[in-house]
Amino acid sequence: MKTKQWILLICLLLILCAGLSVFLLRPGENACFAEIISDGAAVKTVDLRVDQSFTVDAPNGGRNTVTVREGKIAVTEASCPDHYCMARGYCDGGAQIVCLPNRLVIRFLGEREVDLDLG
Repeated sequence: MKTKQWILLICLLLILCAGLSVFLLRPGENACFAEIISDGAAVKTVDLRVDQSFTVDAPNGGRNTVTVREGKIAVTEASCPDHYCMARGYCDGGAQIVCLPNRLVIRFLGEREVDLDLG
């Protein structure tokens, strides 16, 4: 291959990679529901459109207070020593909220996913 062809091929690959990274790194859609999982078991499915607050007790004696406000969810109080789950703040989608010491996971769901859970 000639130099011009290599340059063209490299440019096309760079454009392709840039396009894929924009697609893969875009923020997720806002979720409508969140599933609360404690110690590996689903405890509750929460509608993010309804403001509420509740406490989840962990098997190890820990506690997390989960608050839903204005379509977002957060761990607002936690008995864990590091409080990383609280530092995440209010979220409406994207990566899960996790409290490792208390074995709590908040997983975001779309409307289609939750239809199966509600039965």
